[in-house]
Formats: sequence, structure tokens, C-alpha cells
Amino acid sequence: MVESEAQGRLPGIRPVSVVDIGSNSIRLVVYEGLSRSPAVLFNEKVMCGLGKGIDATGRMEEESVTRALKALHRFRALSDQARASTMYVLATAAAREASNGRSFIEKAEAILGQKVRILSGEEEAYFSAMGIVSGYYDPDGVVGDLGGGSLELVDVEGRHIGDGITLPLGGIRLFEHSNGSLLKARTWVRKFMKDAEVLKKGAGRTFYAVGGTWRSIAKLHMETRNYPLHMMQGYELSYDEAMAILPEVIEPKNIKPSAYATISKSRRSLLPFGAVTMQEAISIMKPERISFSALGVREGYLFSLLSEEERLRDPLLTAAHEIAILRARSPEHARELAEWTGRMVPFFGVEETEEESRYRQAACLLADISWRAHPDYRGLQALNIIAHSAFSGITHAGRAYIALANYYRFEGLNDDGATGPLTGITTPRLLELAKLLGGLLRVAYLFSASMPGVACQLTLRQSSLPDVDLEFVVPAAYSGFKGERLDGRLQQLGKLTGKKLAFYFEE
Repeated sequence: MVESEAQGRLPGIRPVSVVDIGSNSIRLVVYEGLSRSPAVLFNEKVMCGLGKGIDATGRMEEESVTRALKALHRFRALSDQARASTMYVLATAAAREASNGRSFIEKAEAILGQKVRILSGEEEAYFSAMGIVSGYYDPDGVVGDLGGGSLELVDVEGRHIGDGITLPLGGIRLFEHSNGSLLKARTWVRKFMKDAEVLKKGAGRTFYAVGGTWRSIAKLHMETRNYPLHMMQGYELSYDEAMAILPEVIEPKNIKPSAYATISKSRRSLLPFGAVTMQEAISIMKPERISFSALGVREGYLFSLLSEEERLRDPLLTAAHEIAILRARSPEHARELAEWTGRMVPFFGVEETEEESRYRQAACLLADISWRAHPDYRGLQALNIIAHSAFSGITHAGRAYIALANYYRFEGLNDDGATGPLTGITTPRLLELAKLLGGLLRVAYLFSASMPGVACQLTLRQSSLPDVDLEFVVPAAYSGFKGERLDGRLQQLGKLTGKKLAFYFEE
């Protein structure tokens, strides 16, 4: 079959698919390729409930099995249609624990034409942790992955993954074992968590919450506070915020019914049980914050297949550079600005942290991705693309900083109705840095005609003139770039920073 002529995908890689056979849902995800920051080409989930009945009978219910096998037929066809070069199939608690699990797996393998890897509890914990390593920059805390049949807990510190444990506390299992009683469920959770040393070692760190039920709790919290960015990856609650919302999820009193519209009906009955489990876990751990992750076992498994060199790459900067290749007029220019702005910001009294430096570089890589839009809407398009892209390795505050910097780069250095929602997400420090970066980019893009080889020639120095603080030194070869509009941009930057700025054209 002839491949598409589309240029909106990265060259040199072929799609891969993952079929994730869980206790609550079965999902197919087709990724653009096996890479450091893989984009999703296709994603479909079917709520099969394979974990139903296992706690009482030890078997998967025939209705659930039939529905799952039917879904797998479709997933094979979809994977082939998406041109996936390889299919990876993973199965978790229900398949490994049910007495009819082996029979189900054999049928699944026949349908998919692939071997199914049945993950042990320890492997499930390990790949969940790998998912966090792949999606966070220098993570530090405890990963909790709540599925339908089990809960995995594992310590992660940077790239080091500690020993993991698996507990029979999945949402479906907990609901069935307690016969729907939240009181019995809490007793059951406490029984297994009391000896979970991994939680006790996590005080003051981050609890990374993985799994659909826990993400649904985060969605509810977003609705209750009218949060403007419906982006799950990296959404954070403080310990106190979590302890305030969880009782509301367990016994709703103030949450409006409309808030549940974003949550599938099949998931809603499990929410209180997921909330009980999280409440007990963080009560033991007492983390500084809870961070919700959209990345888990699937992404962790793919990450484990990468070379060590690929794993060491920064996920945010990798993704930003790929988008620059796909959408910018000149990726080379974007890379130049990432380096150039790093040399410029210290002149304005800014000493960046490592995290701030990463965000600035990503913002520069993304600074020209909306150039094809109408000039009146380039800033708004950049804001929306960046705010809503599936980046990892970044906080929500950092995401807002990158989006705002690029909005200011097009629209000027003042806030308006478009920036309001994101300015409430970011920090005062990052907001200040976003305006500084936006101001620098406004000068650089106008000076360089948005093409490489020129802006990087600009240097800054302290001025010896009494009425000038800083001079942008322009080599003689670029004297033809003088102009009133360029001077106007420089004065905007000077007004923002409180510095008297000027160009010095060498002769």
C-alpha cells in the first residue's frame, strides 16, 4: 500500500502499537514510533471488566471474556490499518490471577497473532515506575498505579527504581470484596497497607498517581475549581488539597452532579473506592504533593525498549524539537534562539534554575510553530497549541510559561483576556520570565527575518554611555538591519525590564 504524502509526521520511524489488557479496561494505543517522546496516532478503550467476579469465584466472567475477545479482533484490524510495524501485548492482574486466564490468553494470542506478556505484580510496578521516569524530569517519590485488580507501589528517585510491591486493592476487587461497603473497603485497604514500607519512606516527597480511577478524581477536582487547563499529565494537588477533596469523592456533599459529566459512567461507581485507597495511602506517606500521570505501564514498557542514549534525552526538549521540525519555518533558527536567549537573560539580572532553563529552551524551539496562521491569530494559535499539546517532563506552571512567552512574542508584552486563565496557573516568577523571553524573541525575530544565521550574531554588553544601560552589539556586516520598527521593539523590552537599551552598530 502506498504511504501517505503527509509531512506532519516525523521521518525515519514507523508506528508501533500496544494492547493493554487490564482488569477494568482493554486499550489499544498506536504510537508514531518507538522514540523518547512518542506521539499517539490512535487510542481506543473498551471497558470489559475482566476483573469482575475474580474475588468471589477466581474466574473471569464469560460475558467479560466474550466482550474482550471481540474488542481484540477490532484492535488487531486497527493496528494493521495504522501501519503498526510491531504490536506489543501486555496483560495484568485479571489475566495472571484468574483460573481461566490461561485459556483467555491463548485465544487472545490467536486473535492478535502475537504473544501476550503477562506481567507479574513486580513487573507491573516496575513498568509503572518506568512510565513516571519517562514522563517526569528527575522524579522523586512513590508511584501508585491503581488498576481494576491490583495496586502497585514502587519508590522512584531520578532514574533509580526501588523494589515494587503489588497489593490486591484494585478498584473492581475492592468493590466486590467489600460488597459495596466503603467501611469494609477501608478496613481491607488498611490491612494490606499497614506494612507497606515503601509508603513510609515517602514522607515529604511526591506521590505519583497512575490509573484511570485516580485520574477521574483529578478531573473532579479540576471541575470544582474551574481549572482552565484540562491536561492530566502533571496536574498536582498539595497534600492538604488532596485530603480535602477525597472525603467529597467518598461521600459527595458539595460536588455538583454536573462535575461528573467528564467521567465515564462505568468508572463512577469505583471512584469512592479509589478515593478510599488514595486517602489511606497518602495518610501513611504524607507526601508534599500528589501528581497525576497520564503515563503508566504502556509508556514505561516502551521506554524500557529504548537505548540508554535515548532514555537520557530530555522528554520536553525532545518533543519541542520534533514539533519545530514539523511546524517551524527554520528549526535551526529555533535552536539558535534557545542558545542565544540563554546568553542574554543574565544581563537582565536573571539567574535561571535548571528547570527554568529547560522551559526557556523549549519555548524557543516552539516560538515559530504558528507562522502559517493569519497574523492576527498567530499568538493565540501558539498559546493554544502549546497549552494543549501532550508534553511530558513539565509542570502545569511551566507549560503556562512556555505558552505565554510565545503569546507575548506575537501580541506584545501586556496581558489580555486570552492570557488570563494561564497567568493564574503559572507562578509570578515564571510570568516575569515569560514576558522577558517574549520581549527578547520579539527583537530577535524582527532582526533576523525569522531565519537562521543572524540573531545569534547579536551580543550584549554594559554600555559606557551615560543614558544607556545595555547595548546590543551588531557586527558591521548587518548594518543594513537598522530600522524604526526594530528600535520600537527594543524600547518595549527596555520598558519591561527597566533598562535603557540601544543598538550599537559596529563600523
